[in-house]
Parts: sequence; C-alpha cells; structure tokens
Amino acid sequence: MSALIMGALPDLRFEPSPKRIRAVLGGDTWADTVAGMVVWEPRRIVPGYAIPEADLDAEPIPAGPASAEAEEHPVQVHAGGPPVLDPRTPFSVRTTQGEPLSLRRGSVVLDGAGFRPADPDLAGYVILDWSAFDQWFEEDDEVFAHPRDPFKRIDVRSSSRHVVISVDGVVLAETTRARLLFETHLPTRTYVPRSDVRLQLLEPSETRSWCAYKGHARYWSARIGGELHRNLAWSYEDPLSDGVEVKDHITFFDEKVDVTVDSTPVPRPVSPWS
Repeated sequence: MSALIMGALPDLRFEPSPKRIRAVLGGDTWADTVAGMVVWEPRRIVPGYAIPEADLDAEPIPAGPASAEAEEHPVQVHAGGPPVLDPRTPFSVRTTQGEPLSLRRGSVVLDGAGFRPADPDLAGYVILDWSAFDQWFEEDDEVFAHPRDPFKRIDVRSSSRHVVISVDGVVLAETTRARLLFETHLPTRTYVPRSDVRLQLLEPSETRSWCAYKGHARYWSARIGGELHRNLAWSYEDPLSDGVEVKDHITFFDEKVDVTVDSTPVPRPVSPWS
C-alpha cells in the first residue's frame, strides 16, 4: 500500500471532505463550506483545501505577477523514494495546470492566495493558501499547519525495549519506558520520559514548528564537549489529540543521533530531516 500511495505522488489527487470548513482572517470568514475537497497537488506530501467558488465570501480575480520565483524544497521521505515537496515549498509553486488567483473582499486583496486548477473534476473549485489566513476551522475546532490527511494514521505504543541514544559517544538518553510513535510515511519516533533524558546536556532552542496532528513543538539542542548540536530533539508541551500520549516526553532525530535498541545499532533513516 505504501508503494501504491507514494506512486501516486506525481498525480493531482483529491478527496471530498464531509467536514464543515472555514477560513478566517482578522475575524472575518472568507470561506465557509460543507463541500470542500482535500487536494494534493503533484509532488506535494501534505494537502490543502479546495473550496467551491460559491462558498467564498470573496471575489477571485487574476493574480498579479509574482515578485520573485518561488523556491521548491524537494526532500526524500525514505531511501530510494521519489523527491517530494515538503511544507516549506511556497503555495505559489505550481505543479499542475491552472490559474493563479487573488482574493478580493471589500478593500482587502489577498494576492496569490488562490489557485483555480484546470482539472475538469475540480471545475468550480479554488485551492486556498493556508498561510493567507489567521485561522482555519473544521466544524467548530481550530486546526493548524495544514489539513489532516484522511489516509494518514498515528499510533503510540509503550515499549520495554532497551533504547540508548547518543551523539559523539555521549549518551543523551537511556530508557526501557519509551513510547514509540508510528506515523504513516515517516520514521518511527522514540519518545523518552524526561526523567530518562540527560537534561543537563540539552539547551532550549528558539526553533518552533507546528504539526497538524500533534501540535506545537519546541526544540532542544545538545552541547557536547563545547560543540552545540542544534535542534537534535523536540517535545510537545501542550499537544493536540494525536500527541497526548507523548506529552512530557522528548524525542530525538534518529537521522542525527546514534541509537541502539537491545544493544543492536539502528541505521539512521533517510527522511526529510536527514
């Protein structure tokens, strides 16, 4: 199944959403629909929302010329896999035919915040730039970062296996109480209780990120022998529903540290963070 899903990445894909979807800016609702589409443009790994034009409280108008050429951010999800565009790739990067749009509501114009795909199955729909709006809602719950993928799953399982995490030969964490987080298309993450992490070696980082499923992440760097290894770990202090089971735990980028499980070295995975 994974190969089948990844094999469809070069295609324009879409799935009807049964949810009520709203896009809000400055307290004003610009889109409100129960007929939205979850849309993956070719090569994009995370989806966006397409809204029927009739459900936009704004006038779609032709977008002005782009101020600069947008930069793609291709990454590999796994070894040998095709390059995909990660969420850092701006909305203005186009991988399918269609018309870039701006949205006008009264005196306010959101330049380049829409895209009308040429695909006949999406006739009458406009894909919206998530970042152009302050808030998005599914039903009455605010959602973050991007729409949740209806074909993605997260499972968390407790594990008594002996896990040791180190960098440059220095142990950062050692536990037999890990929680393993399994997420579709991504490496398994080992979340370690804080009491099993050598917190004296970690320093808070200013880096923050949003996960649509787990919430707002804060990052940690490790100082080893005078060298600062930036953003080696992260945690969720106030997680969303899919991150509740890993609250008060810290996980490390297996791509950047050395991991053994029951004394067996684990190869570093190939991922967008390699």
